Amino acid sequence: MKKPAFKKVYLFFSSLFIFILHMPFVFAKAKTVIGFLDKNPTNHPVAAIDSPLVNTVNGPLVKIDLYDSLCLGSLGLARQAFDYAMKGFMVMKSSGELTNGNIISIIDFSKPSSEKRLFVLDVVHYKLLFNTYVAHGMQSGKEFAKRFSNKPKSNKSSLGFYETLGTYFGGNGYSLKLQGIEKGINDNANKRAIVIHGADYVNESFIHSQGYIGRSWGCPALPERQHKAIIDVIKNGTCLFIFSPDNSYLSHSRILNHGAGPMLAFK
Repeated sequence: MKKPAFKKVYLFFSSLFIFILHMPFVFAKAKTVIGFLDKNPTNHPVAAIDSPLVNTVNGPLVKIDLYDSLCLGSLGLARQAFDYAMKGFMVMKSSGELTNGNIISIIDFSKPSSEKRLFVLDVVHYKLLFNTYVAHGMQSGKEFAKRFSNKPKSNKSSLGFYETLGTYFGGNGYSLKLQGIEKGINDNANKRAIVIHGADYVNESFIHSQGYIGRSWGCPALPERQHKAIIDVIKNGTCLFIFSPDNSYLSHSRILNHGAGPMLAFK
């Protein structure tokens, strides 16, 4: 009757001994991996953006990648759009362009308008605040935005980096002014009255009927049921980046090419 009990005790202490024996190897491996990550910041594209730190057992604090931690890829945000947005965000922040460096909004025009392609991120608290539909200019394309312009009355979207300004009530109701900060690319935003506003054509019923949402005269229009909440979060000095894998923009943007050569002013 005593043998089963003795066997259980023996197995318990044997397992405990093996566990203790392997502990140094586990920690050594963890330190090696963590040390590699800390010495290779390029493995963390967002490391420079005050990434949150996670405490590890017997190891240093490790920075987490914002894109992966918020599963932005699975939500449809292109990695290229995110990386370019973060680069420009840091350029704007370091130059004192932003009065609110906690928030960044990314519009990914590599996606069709039938997908939720606006992402509003809190980079300090690592939160996805909004992910919703956004319109492009009627002359930029139907389902996809493919053509862009900085010219007044072009009815096309303009790519690049913007600083959000103040709000006002206009013909489209509660709206948000935008300042395009890339010369020759989007700096006519004020002249063109390119603003963020709500629109009844930005809704899923349009997607069901025609395969894409309605289009604007160039404004990044939002769903009426969400635009006020979004505007109140991103107003007054935050960064907005409108992305497309457009070769002309990518090669001419002084912000995205910042650091590739001599210092270039982007205004």
